[in-house]
Amino acid sequence: MSTTPAVAVVPKTLAEAIDVIEEAYEFMLAYAAQGRRHEEDGDGIRERLMRAEAALTIIASATMEGIGGGGRGGDTASEFFEVLKQDAVRARAAFRFVIAQTALGSRIVDNLNALTHVRTLLTDLFLLDEALKISGI
Repeated sequence: MSTTPAVAVVPKTLAEAIDVIEEAYEFMLAYAAQGRRHEEDGDGIRERLMRAEAALTIIASATMEGIGGGGRGGDTASEFFEVLKQDAVRARAAFRFVIAQTALGSRIVDNLNALTHVRTLLTDLFLLDEALKISGI
């Protein structure tokens, strides 16, 4: 795992936000496995969580029209997209809670990884990402 802090670039598009969430999750898995009692300067965990939280804001406020979702799937795609946005709001609340803690260690990051809201969101994003790649929804 790289100890280089995450680039402070905030994602601007839904595709960028999805990538940030996926990258943050992978980083969080590696961080949790290290058994750290607390974060250290330059370990990058807080920065990754903050970037992921910003990405969740983009996902929660995205629109079907903003991703060109006026094609196939119509109402069913819109329904799924609303579920995705609700899941992003829930996961964002968990990220914000963890970021607000004065110290971060492997256990709290591991618990965030395991949180049902985060796992549900990831599954939503994998499904959406594939649908966008295959059919453009």
